Amino acid sequence: MVHKAFINDYKAFLDGGKTERECAAQIVAAARDAGFVDIGTVDSLKSGDKVYVQQMHKAVALFVIGSGDIADGMNILGAHIDSPRLDVKQNPLYEKDFVVYLNTHYYGGIKKYQWVTLPLALHGVVCKKDGTTVPVSLGEQDGDPVFVISDILPHLAQDQMKKTASDFIPGELLDVIVGTGIPQKGGADSGEKEAKDTAKKHSLSLLAERYGIAEDDFGSAELEIVPAGRARDCGFDRSLVLAYGQDDRSCAYASARALFESVPAARTNVCLCVDKEEIGSVGATGMASHFFENALAEVIARLPGGYSDLTLRRALAHSNMLSSDVNAAYDPLNADLFDRQNASFLGGGIVFNKYTGSRGKSGASDANPEFIARLRALLDDHGVSYQMAELGRVDQGGGGTIAYLAAKYGMNVLDAGVPVLSMHAPWELTSKEDVSQAFDAYKAFLTL
Repeated sequence: MVHKAFINDYKAFLDGGKTERECAAQIVAAARDAGFVDIGTVDSLKSGDKVYVQQMHKAVALFVIGSGDIADGMNILGAHIDSPRLDVKQNPLYEKDFVVYLNTHYYGGIKKYQWVTLPLALHGVVCKKDGTTVPVSLGEQDGDPVFVISDILPHLAQDQMKKTASDFIPGELLDVIVGTGIPQKGGADSGEKEAKDTAKKHSLSLLAERYGIAEDDFGSAELEIVPAGRARDCGFDRSLVLAYGQDDRSCAYASARALFESVPAARTNVCLCVDKEEIGSVGATGMASHFFENALAEVIARLPGGYSDLTLRRALAHSNMLSSDVNAAYDPLNADLFDRQNASFLGGGIVFNKYTGSRGKSGASDANPEFIARLRALLDDHGVSYQMAELGRVDQGGGGTIAYLAAKYGMNVLDAGVPVLSMHAPWELTSKEDVSQAFDAYKAFLTL
């Protein structure tokens, strides 16, 4: 059953969360509204307390403290809040023949050709030498300009069209048009010396006027190019959501909301939203970092009995986790890429994926069947729709999630998320039914 109010809230979350920083900020704000406090503001914790830990504004761990011994394990919902995009380089702004560009480096697994001729927006922060941080969001509001990557007209594309799809748009040509100048009368070369970089200087003056930033400030900026526009209902029946970043923000939002609506019980419940999954979960804010361990250590240190490494290890090893990540939805127009009997379908409910990885299960954690059986029974008892699936046909490709990084602690982990059509495209499709069922599944899981 579609939860209409929840879906509307979800679309608003997508609109306000085009970057991992924006998602983390929304999650923290909603957590505070739900009674969570920064763990740094409390010295002790007891059953029913709600705390959060944030890492570099791009990863968040939320805890609802249970009445039982945390060494007996937790229920963890883990998702990622980064999505494929174009990152602005550190020395990005240049003018070439009266056109001003931002130089970019793509992030995550994209089809580069999908990003040309789309209206694009600029999001992120610029950190200045005086210690101030300037938020940037341009291209989303009525009246805002948008940006674009140009493409070759068909009349001149004979050579381009002979190349493979992975090659005909090189990564270094994914530069975004942000302004133009006026060629001098008499031809492009006339007065070139006097007019050099005039358009670039004008663009810089506009940035200085609106944001108070200079060209050197790009060196300490984190700016992302994303599709401009809001999440929309799709289809005559409005059964689908068309939006950017639903991998994996559909699962992250449903996980966070499930925790906010959970009731404190014996086990401590956790929602973990991390960064960098699309590039291997690396860095200080990815799942491969010690962020979650450190956050949990801070929690244990405030519980009766205080911190011990053995308690930390036991808490992790005895936990249950849903790696809340999306799966590839079956595409009827490309059916040969799927094993139909082991595919996930739009509208079929949350997807249980026993193992991800590629080819010979490379990079998979391979969930224990005993854990899957418990979850099947739980969701059946709660009337939640679910489906068992793989990502696609064997040897066709594959993918990974944060599951294997959690499984290294010895905990039970299963990938469980929303099926997505056009995954990693600038605009992705999900079923409202599936997002709603994922929300219900996550709420049921927190009762284990």
